[in-house]
Amino acid sequence: MLKTLMVSLNERSYPITIGENTLNTFEHFQLKSGQRVLIATNQTIAPIYLADLTTMLEKNGIKTDHVIVPDGEQFKTMETWNTILSALLKNNHTRNSILIALGGGVIGDVAGFAAACYQRGIKFIQLPTTLLSQVDSSVGGKTAINHPLGKNMIGAFYQPQSVVIDLNCLKTLPQRELSAGLAEVIKYGIILDADFFTWLEHHIEDLLALDPKAMSYCIYRCCELKAQVVAADETEQDLRAILNLGHTYGHAIEAELGYGNWLHGEAVSVGILMAAHAARQLGCFNENDITRIKDLLMKAKLPVSRPKQMSTQSYIAHMLRDKKVLSGQLRLVLPTKIGHVEVVDNVSQDVVLQSIDNVA
Repeated sequence: MLKTLMVSLNERSYPITIGENTLNTFEHFQLKSGQRVLIATNQTIAPIYLADLTTMLEKNGIKTDHVIVPDGEQFKTMETWNTILSALLKNNHTRNSILIALGGGVIGDVAGFAAACYQRGIKFIQLPTTLLSQVDSSVGGKTAINHPLGKNMIGAFYQPQSVVIDLNCLKTLPQRELSAGLAEVIKYGIILDADFFTWLEHHIEDLLALDPKAMSYCIYRCCELKAQVVAADETEQDLRAILNLGHTYGHAIEAELGYGNWLHGEAVSVGILMAAHAARQLGCFNENDITRIKDLLMKAKLPVSRPKQMSTQSYIAHMLRDKKVLSGQLRLVLPTKIGHVEVVDNVSQDVVLQSIDNVA
């Protein structure tokens, strides 16, 4: 079931490889004997995969070092970023070294940002181990760390040299993390592919059961859709903003409650519903499609009610720090039908507040 596709960005193009046992296959890494790598991973992933990965690389003539950082969104910080940079320096890595990000979205984002900054840029490889990182964050070159005042506010667009996705990694993923990844999967259907959304309605149980054939198709389709958008708008000047459906609301939840208390995908799930309600208030989305989205999110074991401890008004300050804001005016990605979204300027705070209240 090995599948490959390219992210087409001229000289920065790179392959995505999807299959089983891909982490054990040297050819997928696009490395050469004699090169040096630093593997950045976390305390959860290291005991499962680090030893085997290191053995495989060293058998193929790769000199390896590693750095292990804490696990969780709350550690997507400047301190963790600095820990990775310090490991590169202490081990005398050069501009020819390669940084390998082994883990979920947090590791991928922080290690990618470290790669972008170390000696003004070294190559890096994404080895995503969670569904969310496999279908979304490992592809497209968005790297970042969080700030107490906003998520992903410090970072760079910096593309990997390859992405290697191993379906077997999902077997060690907790149920909650699997569901969180499905929020991003569902997002792709809403924004870009109505047929894929319908496919998800019929196969969500297969994905929850980690059916290899269904999961392979799902991950490939999500990566394919994202690759098309990234190729058209690498640095989010226009089209790429549509990939943020639900994220303006979701990031507000994460920042207000403290990073890691709600998983990113859980916050995005609620944010997608809020965006759908905002679109309905503006007359560009219908109630039946809201019901379809809510039903699919529920089947994926995702939250469909906003956090009770968070007031409606508390969302606004966080949303006004969103990267899509222009001249103090809220811009939201809103669905017009399943399979299509628009970036809508100057959305009134009244509409936003009502959309939040509707997801009680």
